[in-house]
Amino acid sequence: MAMKFAYTAMDGQGKEQHGRVEAENEQEASAKLKQQGLFPTGIKEIRSGGGGRGLQAGGATAAKKGGLLSMQLGTPTLNTKKLSTATRQLATLLNAGLPLVRALRTLERQAKKDISLRRITGDLANSVEGGSTFTEALQAHPKTFSKLYINMVRAGEASGALEGVLERLAVFMEKGQRIAGKVKSAMVYPVIVLVVAMTITSGLMVFVVPKFGKIFEEMLPGSKLPGLTRFVIGISNAMVAPFTNLNNCIIYAILLAVLAVAFSFVRKTKFWNYYRDLLAVKLPPINTLVIRTTVSRFCRTLGTLMQSGVSVLQALQIVRDTAGNEIVSRAVQTIHDAVKEGENMSKPMYEADIFPGMVVSMVEVGEETGALPEMLNRVADIYEEEVDRAVETLTSLIEPFMMVFLAIVIGTIVIALFLPLVELIKNIGSQSAG
Repeated sequence: MAMKFAYTAMDGQGKEQHGRVEAENEQEASAKLKQQGLFPTGIKEIRSGGGGRGLQAGGATAAKKGGLLSMQLGTPTLNTKKLSTATRQLATLLNAGLPLVRALRTLERQAKKDISLRRITGDLANSVEGGSTFTEALQAHPKTFSKLYINMVRAGEASGALEGVLERLAVFMEKGQRIAGKVKSAMVYPVIVLVVAMTITSGLMVFVVPKFGKIFEEMLPGSKLPGLTRFVIGISNAMVAPFTNLNNCIIYAILLAVLAVAFSFVRKTKFWNYYRDLLAVKLPPINTLVIRTTVSRFCRTLGTLMQSGVSVLQALQIVRDTAGNEIVSRAVQTIHDAVKEGENMSKPMYEADIFPGMVVSMVEVGEETGALPEMLNRVADIYEEEVDRAVETLTSLIEPFMMVFLAIVIGTIVIALFLPLVELIKNIGSQSAG
């Protein structure tokens, strides 16, 4: 006798779907949903009394520990740090000889406080138990598992070396996090100095300069103030204007809102991304860090994919989509087209004028010796060390630059206010002499 089941599932685009299905049991319900292109994440029998019999086959633990929660809170996601840790743990469990489903269930049980990890590992285990491949199970969570991750797992499943691929993925993500952490930490000091400089400058312009402006009007009536003083007072008046009356506040608020909307629209365009990234790779001294970071990421991603068994053309497509830089993405597309026509990678890399000569030479050697993946990973190791040095150099350059910038801004305001005072002192001196 067919029973009715309520389900929660993900479609091919990663959107959550809810509905009902009739089947003899939960396994058959899961199979029917997969035939429709859906990946079930929760299945519960509908009874006349409103009760439920639990979640999908093998998911009793998930039912007790958040199956209903998964239907209430939407699609769970993991950040890169949590994902890299879970990937390494899964690789370790598989290396220890555990079957995939049991390894996933072990991670699910261990994730007592991490609801998202518990739900995702439970969903993956349920899908694999229901007959899906691990790759198909991952595709149901596109917000957590990138194209790179999914394609590497697909290659690992096809070659029977899934644990090795997961180990490479964990190393890849950990090294990416380390580089990102270095760059972010290097930016902390300049950002703090810039915020302090803007706060001090704004305080002077809003509270101090207007008072001096009134003093100059009273003490030097009819006198023409120096150009620098007029410039600083003009900026001060413009900054104070929004707070003088309600109409000004409304006008400035509307203006800011329009600018914010316009900027949010423009920054999503390819035109903006292209010229922003072009400036980043051309403007010294930032370009040194950007190029080294980009080259390191390009080589590491491509080398890891090829080493895991992904074809070179598919690997280049994934690198293009995950480059994070429009200039590099276009260069990788050119390399992909050349390789598709039967050419080597080194020639289009050289013509792209982005990759350093040493990188092009090592890629050429890798192609000639048939050890391109290993050579790419070696280049990535070299450039990760270069990134560390570039970060240190950039930090040492930024510190004095920010100090000089702060001194110039505040010094300009002080000099602008001091010049009329000299004139005022002269007038007082001439009146005393008279």
